[in-house]
Formats: sequence, C-alpha cells, structure tokens
Amino acid sequence: MKSSLVVPEKSPAELVQAFTRFLISNHSPSLRSILLSDDLTLHYPILIDFAELLEFDPPLAYLLFSQPTNLLPLFDQAACISQGRILDGSEDLVGRGNPKEFIHVRINITGSPLQCPETFPNIGGLRVKHRGMLLTVKGTVTRSGAVKMIEGERVYECRKCRHRFKIFPELETGNSVRLPTSCPSRSSKICDGTGFQFVSDSIVCHDYQEIKIQESTQILTVGSIPRSIPIILMDDLVDFVKAGDDVMVTGILSAKWSSDIKDVRCDLDPMIIANYVRRTNELKSEIEVPDDVVKMFEQFWSDLKDTPLKGRNAILQGVCPQVFGLFTVKLAVALTLIGGVQHVDASGTKVRGESHLLLVGDPGTGKSQFLKFAAKLCNRSVVTTGLGSTSAGLTVSAVKDGGEWVLEAGALVLADGGLCCIDEFDSMRVHDRATIHEAMEQQTVSVAKAGLVTTLSTRTIVFGATNPKGQYDPDQSLSVNTTLSGPLLSRFDIVLVLLDKKNPEWDAIVSSHILAEKGEERNIRDNPDDLGNVWSLPMLRRYIHYVKQRFRPVLTKESERIISSYYQLQRRSATNNAARTTVRMLESLIRLAQAHARLMFRNEVTKLDAVASILCIESSMTTSAIVDSVGNALHSNFAGFPDQECVLHNGHLGSGIVLLNVIIECTSSYSLLDSNEIN
Repeated sequence: MKSSLVVPEKSPAELVQAFTRFLISNHSPSLRSILLSDDLTLHYPILIDFAELLEFDPPLAYLLFSQPTNLLPLFDQAACISQGRILDGSEDLVGRGNPKEFIHVRINITGSPLQCPETFPNIGGLRVKHRGMLLTVKGTVTRSGAVKMIEGERVYECRKCRHRFKIFPELETGNSVRLPTSCPSRSSKICDGTGFQFVSDSIVCHDYQEIKIQESTQILTVGSIPRSIPIILMDDLVDFVKAGDDVMVTGILSAKWSSDIKDVRCDLDPMIIANYVRRTNELKSEIEVPDDVVKMFEQFWSDLKDTPLKGRNAILQGVCPQVFGLFTVKLAVALTLIGGVQHVDASGTKVRGESHLLLVGDPGTGKSQFLKFAAKLCNRSVVTTGLGSTSAGLTVSAVKDGGEWVLEAGALVLADGGLCCIDEFDSMRVHDRATIHEAMEQQTVSVAKAGLVTTLSTRTIVFGATNPKGQYDPDQSLSVNTTLSGPLLSRFDIVLVLLDKKNPEWDAIVSSHILAEKGEERNIRDNPDDLGNVWSLPMLRRYIHYVKQRFRPVLTKESERIISSYYQLQRRSATNNAARTTVRMLESLIRLAQAHARLMFRNEVTKLDAVASILCIESSMTTSAIVDSVGNALHSNFAGFPDQECVLHNGHLGSGIVLLNVIIECTSSYSLLDSNEIN
C-alpha cells in the first residue's frame, strides 16, 4: 500500500465514530455474544479482516496500516462504544446484556493487500523502514516465557486544577512512566501546573508474555543464519502458543532499550508488539497439489495397472538419485516419510502413525546424502546432530533468560508434524537419552525442570544416522556395535546396517555409474518421457504429501494373515533380539504395510504390501534369514523386470516355513539379490 492515497485528516473522535459504524455494520453478532457473556473481567477479542475494512472505508484502512500505534487503541475504544449502542437498540438484550470494559480488535490480514512482501517480510528482512507500520511475520516458537502481570495504565491528578488524565507506561523503556511537563488539561482556562499526584487504585494491569520466534530454515539460502525476534503478547493472546508451534504474528515493529550496564553501549533491540497471533500448525504443509498434477498421478497408475512394481520402482529411483542402487534404503526412506495411519482406541490411547528409520553404516555409504534429501522432501524438517544445534539439545531445555527460567525447544519439538534428521545419533546428550524414548513412542516430551512442569508435542518422524563403533562385528548385537540401548533401538521401525564390504563386481558397477553420469544427464534431456525422469524432487514432494492426505489404508484378511504368521514365527525364534520381537514390531509391520499401500496409490493393504513390510523388518534384523544369507543391503539394486520376477504364493500362509518361502520367492521383486541367486 503506497502513500499516493489521499487521506483526509480526522480527529480522534471522528476516527472512533468511523470505527464504530464499521463494527456495528459488520460485527454486530460478535458484539452481541460478548454482551451476553457472564464473565466481566475477561479480555474479549473481536477478529476483523483487513480486506473487509478496506472495502468499507479505504482511507480508514490505510490509516490503520500506517499508524497502528495510534489507531488500534481507538479501535478498541470504538468496540466498547459499539456494544453500548447495540445494547440500547436491542430490546431482547435489556436486562441480559452486560457491557464489557476490555474488548480488543484483532486484525487478520489474510487475503488482503497487506499479504505482500512489503508488509509480510521474513524475520531476517525486518528493517527500520518497517517500524511503526502494521506488518506480519511468520516463524516457529523457539522460546516461551512465563505469563506475568504488567501495568497498562494509571491515573494522575493535577495538584492545581484537579484535572485527571491517564498515563500509559512505555514497553520500549522497560514499562517506565513519564509524566508530562505541564498539565494536559484542554479546558478554556489554560493550566500551567507542573505538579501531579497519583490517584490510588487507578492502576489497570494486563497479562503479559514474551515469546521468541525463529524463521523457518526452509526459506533460507545456503549459508544464511535463521534469525529470531521477541514477540510481546498481552491480554487474550497470552498462553495461546507454546514452544514448537508455527505462528503468524500481526503486530507493530518497535524497539526496546537494552539493559543499562556501566561502560556498555545501550542498543535498541527490535521486538514486535502483537495484535493478532494465528497458530498454523494444522496448515504447516504448504505443498500445493494442483488438479492437473493429481490427474497425472492417476494416469500414471492407470497406465501401469498391470505392472505396479515397475511404477513403484520408477518413483523410488527419484529418491536420492545421485546415489546409485541402494534399493532397500530408498524403499525404507519412502515408507518412512509416507508413514502409516494413527490409531486411537476407545480409551483414547494413541498408536503413532509416524515411522522411524536408523541407518548404521561405514563412512562413505551415503547416509548423510539420504538425510539431506529426506529433509528436502518434507516441508517441515530440522537437520541436526546428536549433540543438538543449540543448548536445548534434541528435546527441550530450561534456560535462564533475564532472571527467569524459560523453556527452549529442541530439534524434536521444532520438527513437530514434520521430519527430524539426526546425524551422529549415538552422540546425543545425557538428558536427551532420558527423554527421547518418550518423544519417539508417545510423541510427547514431559518437562519438569526449574519449576516448569508441562508436556510438549513431538509428532515427528525421526531419521537417524550413525557410524558403528570401530569395525562392525557381525557376531555382536547391534546394541554393542552402536552403543545404543536395546529399548532405544526398538523405537525404530527400520534399522539398516550398511557395511562397505569389498565386492569387486559391485565396485565396478558403481564406478561405471559415476563415470557415466554426464551421459545419463544427456539421456534425460533426450528422453524426457522416461518413467524415471518424471519423478523430480518437486513432484516427489507433491506425491508424498498427496498420498498421505488422501489414503487411509485398511488391512485385508490376507495381509493380516501374512503379518500375523510372520510375527508368530519371530516370537518362536530364539535367535532374534528380544527387543525387536515385541508388540512394537507388530505395530511397525502394520505401519510399513500401510505406507507401502499409500506408495502404491491404494486404500487397502494387500498381500504385496504385507510382504514389503516384512522385507523392511527383515532387512533391519541382524540375524535375518534373508539378508544375511545374501549379504549387505548396501549392495541392493533395482530389478530389471520386478513384476515378472515377483511370484506371490496363493496357497495357505499360516505356516511360518511356507511364509518364509513366499518371502524368499518375492525377494527378487525387491531386488535384494538376483533371481538366479535365489535358486
């Protein structure tokens, strides 16, 4: 909005009348509900759309945008006057309606001209030119302070003429009170009094809370540091958000004096005094899937209805394409990002739908490449190390800020609703080891530190990577090789061990692939319609988002029988790690089968999906009858004709031996080994 708009000058009384007309015309139902409320002490908000005000009175809307510090109090005053007029003009409210003293107008800029880069800057882009205007910023709450009581106004009286006037403490100067140099009385007789006395019992207090929000790392360029800014919340806005929430804050950019310390320069620290806070946790996924893209997905699977595994493999080839082969890892990454369906029983107990993946492998096996690519596929992601990127570590920490204890959110809390990629997973802090079990399974973090007792949400996918301690010893358990406890390892649905064994044939294939990379780029340009070329990174992001939103697969009788038979077989086996054969393993099988059904663009879990989930679980077994007999998941490659090689057994699947035979028969379709090697 530019200053070319001619705005006539109006007195405060005229502005209040204009605001009153707007509220009575457009928001009478909200005012009536406030009048009928029984609580006389609460602060009541009225949410108005800026676009609505702009349509009603453009000059008034421009004044509100350019001078919000002066006009927002007048808007609140107009709201109080409006309820009086509605009460006088409504017979049904006589004797029932109670006028309220504190009503606050909250401005929503969504869908208005203010939703533009000039008035919707990134936190790192805030400058002096934005000071004093109504603007909106977006970020994630990283720190949430305690709710305090702050003085909002007090009344003074002139000792000479007995004129009373209100004084509003300034937040910018530490809420200090500055008295006028002379009496502000505007009566016909000018008073030059300079002495004032405080009127007892005239202080009006407000709830006050300070939070800190940080801009999302997804919008930053390489090398940029995410910036943060404190937000001042008052009255009905306090305690509305918590650490880890995504928020849009509309308010006024201001500055406060830093603490006065001897021999230290006193700076102005920017802050935003919030007028309206909108929590966008439910809207955090901003991946748009146009109708033409949805039709492309449907046409893709319609064309490949007779060879579905070929279509699935074409999608998986788009996962981290710079890494050759590693079919098992790419399948595991795709199933982890898609996830299963959360189940809530009648008692309210939740079984998580998010899957967790851990890669254990030698240096140079591509673990970090998969971590970074997975972070790009997910709209909300946090990439960190086991030590954590801040003092908060992975979960949450209590830090002292300005003499008080506040909670600082860690990586898992900040990634709530998205993906948390943790490299060097075995090097996590001591307090993280104690709380990460709950964060991964119950998807909450219970905090009781420095008198702060609360629970934070961690509904996130955990994708970890770690190196084995020294040379990986196949004779030792995974817990010994990684120094991670058995209970912690059992939280992961899939644990893949990638060992860089010397295999001349595989080394020759990989080296040929790397050397021919330029040739492949030329082929992509020459054959743009090839199946593998369709699934670029943006298309994969849209596909994963779409299938997660659309499909809620349910298990068929055949898939239930396969999963149940395999689970019973593992329970009877004495050679498997007990931590991996609990009920948690059964839940992992169901999640992975549902994820594979989503990947295959289906709403029901078939026998093929059940076998795929069993393959992923078998791949994460250190004593797998399939993987260990053949070798290493690092050397898994894509099959040339997966649908022709896959032979599903249609007979009785109740026997564990028959079930293993079925899995071995189907192994070639998942490319752990060549079909000739199976025989």
